[in-house]
Amino acid sequence: MAVREAADLQRILQRIDGRGYSAYKDCEGAYAFEGFTLWIDHVQADPFAAPSRVRVSVPASAAGFPRGCCGTKDRTVALRDFLARSFAAAGGGRRRGSGRSGESAVALPGQEILERSSVVATADGDIEVRFLVGLPARGRTVLGGEAAAVFFEEIPARVASSLHYKAVDAGALYRHLAAFEDYRALQAALPSLGLVAFVADGAVLPRQSGVDDRPLQEAVPFRSPPSLRVEVDLPHAGTVGGMGVPEGITLIVGGGFHGKSTLLRAIERGVYAHIPGDGRERVASLPSTMKIRAEDGRRAEGVDISPFIAGLPDRRETHAFSTENASGSTSQAANIMEALEVGAGVLLIDEDTAATNMMIRDRRMQALVPDDLEPITPFIDRARSLFCDCDVSTVLVIGGSGDYFDIADTVVCMARYRPEDATARAQAVAVAHPSGRPARTGERFGTFRRRIPDPRSIDASKGRREARVAADGVRAIRFGVHEIDLSAVSQVVDPAQTAAIAHAILRAKRLMDGRTSLQEAVEAVVAETESRGLDALVPYPSGGLAAFRPFELAAAINRLRTLRVGQKE
Repeated sequence: MAVREAADLQRILQRIDGRGYSAYKDCEGAYAFEGFTLWIDHVQADPFAAPSRVRVSVPASAAGFPRGCCGTKDRTVALRDFLARSFAAAGGGRRRGSGRSGESAVALPGQEILERSSVVATADGDIEVRFLVGLPARGRTVLGGEAAAVFFEEIPARVASSLHYKAVDAGALYRHLAAFEDYRALQAALPSLGLVAFVADGAVLPRQSGVDDRPLQEAVPFRSPPSLRVEVDLPHAGTVGGMGVPEGITLIVGGGFHGKSTLLRAIERGVYAHIPGDGRERVASLPSTMKIRAEDGRRAEGVDISPFIAGLPDRRETHAFSTENASGSTSQAANIMEALEVGAGVLLIDEDTAATNMMIRDRRMQALVPDDLEPITPFIDRARSLFCDCDVSTVLVIGGSGDYFDIADTVVCMARYRPEDATARAQAVAVAHPSGRPARTGERFGTFRRRIPDPRSIDASKGRREARVAADGVRAIRFGVHEIDLSAVSQVVDPAQTAAIAHAILRAKRLMDGRTSLQEAVEAVVAETESRGLDALVPYPSGGLAAFRPFELAAAINRLRTLRVGQKE
């Protein structure tokens, strides 16, 4: 595409001033401004529609960021995340007419440092930012003068204040890069230490509220029990001490409101790096960590839940279980097996969001209801074989069943928001107060059946449009005429991830040929985004995408109510 002079855009805006909104289409193209190139990629249909897609490209000579900022992939990801925040903080445009006129927005990052498509940085130091602009109008009449103010005043000012090295806070930039590199080093060190997670001393785990993920002010800083304390050498922070969560079965116990679920949630979010000042910068979990919960009402398709549920009274098959309306127990069993199918290595479960009958059958219930009338094998009878046979660890928040002491390798007791190593005490309690509960021991967990999706069942068409997908925050995906409910998939943390997953489902569908398993398809899509970038998901430059894991992509596909699968031997 030929790059025109900025004066050409000025003349176009003067010419179309006062005309119908469709005249803005004449502005599409690239324009050379002083120190950057402006790209107007797509003009919105009217002032009430989604804003227009715009880019600015700043050459390295103007941006001036040292080459070391892009010296590695990790540094490039962290730089891009930092610049997305810098550009967003530089301020959006003010309202300049009807509808969304004058809006100027970049996808706003949360507390996590993620690879984002909103900013692209090359190894040579060139910077590109992708954002949305509401082209000004009164009603559906072009306001050329207001548009000129956006393109010739607001955008140049944002570029100068946020995309030039001399204008940004260099100290904050290097702290951002260091935080990401330290996190990556910490996460990479976990396997060699025999850990599934690490929580640093001094970490701040509580959040301001359920809808505000910033750290709670005046929270009690985390402090590891001496017996669980390990030290890790990090490239920037040096030697850092904290609590290691070992492989195996770990219980988090304690009284209500003492911080059990807060600790588990920090481990849940430990699959992502966090920005400096978040409080969880040095909390890390294995990348294969998956949060599991019951999910009443979800659909399940062809899932082998037989390790947990078999012998249903209506003789339904549970090696390839399907339902339009799963119960608490069947949904939790399906969530576990779907996670294992795509490679989960650590399961996180909080009893508050779990199905009780999937977690435990105590001695009295076993005596009242004989085994031949109970199709559910509770998690307590499968957790050990999961670890021994499949190398899958479990971290459980348990406050209501001491029967789990019999299978625990580690017990962490939260008392007034501080962790204590209660393993020896729990073992002593188990000996002094035997539950008398007959446990199913010696049974192998078995293998995971791989499922083969039917690509014809994944249909995002809507009207005359072959594919139409959109994100609804982090809670749902609009997939053609269907909605995929992600409200129980708690490790989707950014709306840009949801948007990327929506497009990734379409990409995965193209890889499905009747022989490719769900695991193979989702892993291939994630590998493609890692090698080619998030732009591999869409046919045009998009600033609204963020990196995601195969687990959440698989979870979204599994929740599509039209999905049909076969099983791979």
